[in-house]
Amino acid sequence: MEHGLRRALLALWLGEDLGLSAEELQTAYYVALLGTVGCTIEAAALAEFFKDEIAFVEHVVTVDPTRQLSLAAFFLSRVGEGDPPVRRARKFLTFARAGPGAIHAVCRDVALQIGEVLDIGPEIRQGLAQCHERWDGKGHPMRLRSDQLSLGARLFHLAHDVEIFNRLGGAEAAVTVARQRAGKIYDPRIAERFSASASAYLRRLESEATWDTLLASEPHPVRMLSADELDAILVAIADFVDLRSPYTFGHSRGVATVAESGARQLGLSDADTSAVRRAALVHDIGRVGVPVTLWNKSEKLTDAEWERMKGHPALTELLFARSSALGPLGTLAGLHHERLDGTGYRGVPASFQPIAAQVLAVADAYRSKLEPRPHRSALTADEAASAVRQESKQGRLDRRVVDAVLDAAGHASPRDRSRNPADLTDREMDVLRLVVRGLSNREMANALVLSPKTVGRHVEHIYDKIGVSTRVGATLFALQNGLADSAV
Repeated sequence: MEHGLRRALLALWLGEDLGLSAEELQTAYYVALLGTVGCTIEAAALAEFFKDEIAFVEHVVTVDPTRQLSLAAFFLSRVGEGDPPVRRARKFLTFARAGPGAIHAVCRDVALQIGEVLDIGPEIRQGLAQCHERWDGKGHPMRLRSDQLSLGARLFHLAHDVEIFNRLGGAEAAVTVARQRAGKIYDPRIAERFSASASAYLRRLESEATWDTLLASEPHPVRMLSADELDAILVAIADFVDLRSPYTFGHSRGVATVAESGARQLGLSDADTSAVRRAALVHDIGRVGVPVTLWNKSEKLTDAEWERMKGHPALTELLFARSSALGPLGTLAGLHHERLDGTGYRGVPASFQPIAAQVLAVADAYRSKLEPRPHRSALTADEAASAVRQESKQGRLDRRVVDAVLDAAGHASPRDRSRNPADLTDREMDVLRLVVRGLSNREMANALVLSPKTVGRHVEHIYDKIGVSTRVGATLFALQNGLADSAV
């Protein structure tokens, strides 16, 4: 915890002592903060070769990358661990052919995209692209060397490692690694500057409150985010977390869409509706603390594996807890697997579940059932709705919340089905409402969290049932059947 924050402080303090300008310090600050942001996806790529990519990353940082034999021996001992010999050999050959450059390129690309979303400028983005390079030119993926590397990247390289080694073995271990890798991994001048004052840097790091000090130390001009910028960043977080598994691609966006609509159906305030949407976007960030192999496992999980998976909502809450602005979102997001009868992942009683949390739980349950999982195929929309309603009947989800969320997702409650003209299904009614508003198939698909092709089939079925062949005919049908108000 807080490795990136402590790393950023070290990089900033080193930069100050080296006499960097305000602009250079700002670059160093943000490169150090964001330098490993792409490793969330990089680690997911490693899951193909390692049983627990999180444990692998924890251990590989202690191996000296300048000693090729030691590094090769480490990989040989870990790739395919636990697999039969033939499969393990095949994995090792595949890993060796790809090489670390291919893995690091993933990390670079993701970091650059985050930089683009944040609009943090070319100097910081350049530094982010160089976080796997080395002073001696043997890094990846561009093999830049010495002064070709930005100062931000050079400070990141040293701060990243010495912060870890300080935790493992104290100041002596941090100084040892700085001196051993100077001129190889690190800029010799930066390594010498750190080594000369390591005790002072590290004492300061241990004595000051990390979060508060980091915020107070941000180089000017301090950037404040608008509401729209915050939303864009939360969407980026959602996308990159969901990319860790092929089974969750687009999941958080989908949950956010239906949760926001459900909150509006229930009459929640604009502030609460916004909070539901934002919490939905980040509700699964705790998944980064669980190995990808568990999320992708089709066999039954062991008790230990299940307990680890159930811990991800609590980790989501923990990751946001230190921020006064984001802490409430983390608290709300951490309740997305709770149930009214106390059978949720964390066993939170109903009295501690605000209505916003119940909306998020229903939206997550519904959206998850629409997506394939390693142990099952995706359910149809009607099957997913039926499964969520069943949980409501069992007292696990609030019926009023379920009705609102499912109605927002295009499922009218069963008692309203008889009112549908021309025997239109609930989903077809929802599509018809959007058709008469003039939306394109793609726009309707985005609104309903469907594919344009599926929407097209719905439109064809609607036209067949109501006996029209144009949008104008469909609009007249809606007017004649009193659907005009519901289509606005």
